[in-house]
Amino acid sequence: MPLSASPSPCQLIDSTAFLGRDIWVKRDDLLHAEVSGNKFRKLKYPLLALQGRHPTLVTMGGPWSNHLHALAHAAALGGWPSIGLVRGAAEMSSATLDDCRRLGMQIRFVSRMDYRQLREDGQAWRRHVAAADDSHVWLPEGGSAPAALRGVAELVDEIEQQLQFIPEVIMVACGTGATLAGILAGLHGRGRVIGVAVLKDAAYLRQEIKRLLQQAGYPDYQNYQLLTDAHHGGYGKAPSELRQFCRDFSQELGLPVEPVYTGKLFHALRQLQQAHAFREDERVLAVHTGGMQGARGFIDQRQD
Repeated sequence: MPLSASPSPCQLIDSTAFLGRDIWVKRDDLLHAEVSGNKFRKLKYPLLALQGRHPTLVTMGGPWSNHLHALAHAAALGGWPSIGLVRGAAEMSSATLDDCRRLGMQIRFVSRMDYRQLREDGQAWRRHVAAADDSHVWLPEGGSAPAALRGVAELVDEIEQQLQFIPEVIMVACGTGATLAGILAGLHGRGRVIGVAVLKDAAYLRQEIKRLLQQAGYPDYQNYQLLTDAHHGGYGKAPSELRQFCRDFSQELGLPVEPVYTGKLFHALRQLQQAHAFREDERVLAVHTGGMQGARGFIDQRQD
């Protein structure tokens, strides 16, 4: 099996950092050296289903995509050829894409219009892969297939075993909604989840969460809240205030965060605590979904 790891630890942040409230952090950034965080969990079962087969894995992502980076490593570990359809122009480069190429992934650039079609049409990828047939396997953007939810759901079991309780509130950053849906699947209606959407106009994620749960065979759990106003300008946007927050947070707590996902998560969490949004008896856990390789895209600002 190409993906294996011990459960990631739960770390307690004491109350001085969060205005009088202890916060647990599920450190999925420590789950695997290269296939980080929620990408590990989302890829686990789709790749397990391919054991004994040697298809070419095809997926999509931006030039700093955590999913592309994770899949390139997982494919190399499993001996699968891989193709990444990347939004951008042929002359575009990034440290992420350099890593993917070194790991053997073929990078093929597509226009923004073609990229939108890849999102909307589950068969559009075939137009970008010569002689696409059953020897090719498509993995959607972010690894957010229904089968991914099973791997994410295991996170909840780990938390319960480690803490001996289920937190009343679990918070997580949301890009495609699959990680939030997987946590709902693992909770089986217990507690509540707060998702911090990292992109603008993200209300549509509610329908994605519903779709993923349904297609994966889970009930339509509603014990969650989606925050759609904590995106700091949109996906990949990192205004100076957010970048400074990430630097201060990382230095103060020794807990690395980046501006695309985890920085927005912990910034929103602190704002909620300042607004007294949690009951005194609620225990709160934040899921660190990894993705720290993407922080290389920020020196003075995000490159997209």
